[in-house]
Amino acid sequence: MAQAHLENFRVASRALPQTLRSDLYALYGFARLVDDLGDEARGDRDALLDWLEGDLEALYAGHPQHELMRRLLPTVLAHSIPPEPFLRLIAANRQDQKVSRYETFDDLVAYCRLSADPVGHLVLYVFDSATPDRMRLSDKICTALQVVEHLQDVAEDLARGRVYLPQEDLRQIGCSEPDLAKQPAPHQVRHLIAYESARARRLLEEGAPLARTLPWRAGVAVTGFASGGLAAIRAIERAGYDVSAGPPRASRNQRGSAFLSTALRVARS
Repeated sequence: MAQAHLENFRVASRALPQTLRSDLYALYGFARLVDDLGDEARGDRDALLDWLEGDLEALYAGHPQHELMRRLLPTVLAHSIPPEPFLRLIAANRQDQKVSRYETFDDLVAYCRLSADPVGHLVLYVFDSATPDRMRLSDKICTALQVVEHLQDVAEDLARGRVYLPQEDLRQIGCSEPDLAKQPAPHQVRHLIAYESARARRLLEEGAPLARTLPWRAGVAVTGFASGGLAAIRAIERAGYDVSAGPPRASRNQRGSAFLSTALRVARS
């Protein structure tokens, strides 16, 4: 929970009632737990993910063990959330133990269907608004947010032995993996980051109209998610697409400006 302020977007908008904010933080707690087990934990991570899947089964039986899973139980019951999105998040972290490169952008999007898109589905369940059409728009936002995070974390991921930027794009732009570790970033790396940023921006803009289909409070929250990603892309752009020293961050004023411009774009679309 302490990491929530590091995200590109506010996890739980202040426009939401306290009960829904608590539900969103419960979802965030699960997402952080599964990521920590898959990325940070020492020892047999596959075994730890097996344990988490077992505790998820226990949650649906009404008696989870972990504190965060117990906190999640009332949210699951209140909104009739199925287990499938949670299982997909666990599957993404299992994949991270075996797959460290993605050949094409389509391959990366397929990974995001496990690692990111389920989060949007869970949020829609909390908003009692989980319809197929909304989920399709949500997938665009969540995939884009995941791509943006990969762009911000190129150096961190490389240190873990992972490269999420599509190998096909590296070859076409003439960028090698050793280039990704150089500081400051050489021209070809900046070109690659700019190329992937444009892809993420298009997805965010295509998904943002989701906000218009939701009750106004939920719509404000979704606008915040999309605009947070757009603000992060603008911060990367202001840094000259050089992320070698760490993720460029948007200021509060810049995030506010991105929110207003996104809200206006959604209203006009």
